[in-house]
Amino acid sequence: MAASTDPNNSNSADDPTRHSEIYTYEAPWHVYAINWSVRRDKPYRLAISSLVEHYHNQVQIVHLDEHDGEIKPDPGLSFIHPYPPTKTIFIPDPECQKPDLFATSSDFLRIWKVKSDSGPGRVELKSVLDGNRSSGFCGALTSFDWNESDPGRVGSSSIDTTCTIWDVERECVDTQLIAHDKEVYDIAWGGVGVFASVSADGSVRVFDLRDKEHSTIIYESSEPDIPLVRLGWNKQDPRYMATVVMDSSKVVILDIRYPTLPVVELEGHLGSANAIAWAPHSASHICSAGDDRQALIWDVSSIGKGGDGGLDPILAYTADAEIEQLQWSLSQPDWVAIAFSNKLQILRV
Repeated sequence: MAASTDPNNSNSADDPTRHSEIYTYEAPWHVYAINWSVRRDKPYRLAISSLVEHYHNQVQIVHLDEHDGEIKPDPGLSFIHPYPPTKTIFIPDPECQKPDLFATSSDFLRIWKVKSDSGPGRVELKSVLDGNRSSGFCGALTSFDWNESDPGRVGSSSIDTTCTIWDVERECVDTQLIAHDKEVYDIAWGGVGVFASVSADGSVRVFDLRDKEHSTIIYESSEPDIPLVRLGWNKQDPRYMATVVMDSSKVVILDIRYPTLPVVELEGHLGSANAIAWAPHSASHICSAGDDRQALIWDVSSIGKGGDGGLDPILAYTADAEIEQLQWSLSQPDWVAIAFSNKLQILRV
């Protein structure tokens, strides 16, 4: 993951990915939530959002300009958002069969529609999904995940200990579960009706919507009630998950067939790990990023095959500040996006 340019490549003017290995966009505010679009007709497009300490935050949709080799915002695709979004995700619709939608989580789950016309104001609010209307209490949403196998379903996690499964087409709650004993910090789908979550209670729990009364505890923190803050489910090999312990430099890799004990702990960071992303095209690669300003890519194909259990990263990149978020592109799997300070950066890996 190092910058390089090939001046002798005659095709470089036609292919933005041949200009450089790294592209940087500087936003007018601190960048937090980021996500790649997966639509085949919108390559190198991302949604990014601000993290500022007041009600009015911002969301921008930016894209890599194919001719100038720069990441650019579109004024018509920028808008004010209530509170800082904790996450944003485009609808998993690579074949462009559905409307161009993306979602954000903060006080509520909001679904936004990107209009195809030109001009200002091309993002419109499609729906505001509130699972607490009866109580009047708003439990802030910490995270959510859009089901790739069933794009009509979104799962969200909340500080009120619940996970909510939304029917986004009917714009209503499908299922709401008390998932943990404390705040739920992250959620990830593992298939059509199976999801997992992590919590301040220090556990990873797996839920099957066919049996809503029970869950399976896959892992618990080595010390009681040490929060787990991030969760990634390997989409190529759903036997494996990864989780991040709060204020820890370790990334814990789990095999759901063998609960309670991690199969390996990745220990390459020198500061707290903040984000993880499995490769969308490989069952054995995962990227992690943290306060040490590093984004590390690991090959975990050797886990469970003996050896001393230790692994070293196969690629490393150092940013200019602590990396808070990362996303691996599904439609361009050679590219990873990271967010630090007021910058979005995309890296060829």
